[in-house]
Amino acid sequence: MIKNWWKYLAVVLILYCIVVGIMRPLNPGILQVTPISFQSGTTQELIIGTYNTNFEPQQSIDAFIKINDAYGIQNTKLEVLAPNELKATFDIPAKLPNILKRQGYSLILSADKVGSFARPNAVTIVQKDLDLDGAMAAWPSNDFGNFKRPEKLNFPFRAILYESLRNLFYHVPMWFGMTFLLMGSLGYAVRYLMTNKSSFDTISKSMIQIAVLYGILGCATGSIWARGTWGTWWTFQEIKLTVSAVTLLLYFAYFLLRSAIDDEAKRARISAVYNIISFVAAIFLLFVLPRMVESSLHPGNGGNPGFGGEDLDNTLRTVFYPAVIGWTLLGFWLAQLTYRTELLKDYFLEKYD
Repeated sequence: MIKNWWKYLAVVLILYCIVVGIMRPLNPGILQVTPISFQSGTTQELIIGTYNTNFEPQQSIDAFIKINDAYGIQNTKLEVLAPNELKATFDIPAKLPNILKRQGYSLILSADKVGSFARPNAVTIVQKDLDLDGAMAAWPSNDFGNFKRPEKLNFPFRAILYESLRNLFYHVPMWFGMTFLLMGSLGYAVRYLMTNKSSFDTISKSMIQIAVLYGILGCATGSIWARGTWGTWWTFQEIKLTVSAVTLLLYFAYFLLRSAIDDEAKRARISAVYNIISFVAAIFLLFVLPRMVESSLHPGNGGNPGFGGEDLDNTLRTVFYPAVIGWTLLGFWLAQLTYRTELLKDYFLEKYD
């Protein structure tokens, strides 16, 4: 049992990932605001659609239109229309402390139990005349540091993603697991070239088999995610999808290469060299090339943040990191089983041929 501790750990982490990843709810968020554009110097009633708020009529709720870190407009009246819908009234001053005639501003809601949350660029205010000095002199300063705190820390609400955010615990760890398996396969390929020991070639091949399986699962989970958030199962205009497909084709070719060579020693040697070349190409395709492209929908590519405050918070990290470890350990376990299956196959072939 002590020898196989990492297998038990893999099972525990994956179960934890599935249970906690599904059961923990999302924090509240703002889905939509109507109207989204209006003039300064007017009184505006905003209909605010929210997510996972469960507002009650007597609940203490404040709404703000944030101008900047020092200035904001608080609602003068607020009415709960439904558990996930509010009507907030704002008196918009004629002059704003801003040098732009047309500017987008964030809408912030702060409520008991659920805490505070915002929607960036939720509304656009158009100024008729610019008078920065006059606005600065007359504008009341608001303190944005005393917002209500939530009773529970849940997963963050992310626009567009919504509940599909949970796919983070499956889609991304599959690619991490694939990468680690390919690294392990590379190591055994190098060891084979140094020793000509056939078992190293078999282990290397087994790791690539599971790595390719993980790559297919990564593409499948990513395609489902793309359908829900981007509106399409697949698009070659997204660089990450294209390089992922090319990477899988590289390793499909690995198996075609092996099947085309009958001599075992020659097959193992050529496969090891091809494995090394493919790994270098895969690292460039998956981790370098996407960051060289100016625009990308994937976080961490094309200037988008990756694994930072915009993508992960501490509640997500408590599940995401264990998921990466769990799925990676499971991948090595499957590779070990595949290796043993290959040994049994070779044993029976030698015994009965």
